[in-house]
Amino acid sequence: MNITIRKMQKEDKKTVLYYMKEFYSSDAVYTNGSEEIFEKDFDNCISDFPYLDGYVFLFDEKIIGYSMISRGYSTEVAKECIWLEDLYLSYEYRNKGIIKEFFKFIEKNNIGKVLKLEVEKENLQAVCAYEKSGFESLPYNVMKKEI
Repeated sequence: MNITIRKMQKEDKKTVLYYMKEFYSSDAVYTNGSEEIFEKDFDNCISDFPYLDGYVFLFDEKIIGYSMISRGYSTEVAKECIWLEDLYLSYEYRNKGIIKEFFKFIEKNNIGKVLKLEVEKENLQAVCAYEKSGFESLPYNVMKKEI
């Protein structure tokens, strides 16, 4: 399967927003998001905003999925940290090695950094796929507070 991975572009907006709605209405995430959040996230991905990168997956020039990665620093390992925020692949393209190729792409372009992600523990298919790609579960919960 000939898959292309590239940074998001302005003309990708309609398709990426559609996939974001699909992703955030699924059991894979805890929150449902909102139109306002989706728009802001996409706009930050295609701007010079330094903390968020957006990627699309293409098959025969058709967008079949997307991912967003945020950037920061982890004092836990004293390295730059990238968080895999969103990872969505259209259903008919799942289980074909595309996500594995995406991880290789991210690793190749982020050597020496730590990659983290959150996953609903009930999402056993995703947990298994991430473990096969070398991820390990951490023994603590992530908490948040909006300020």
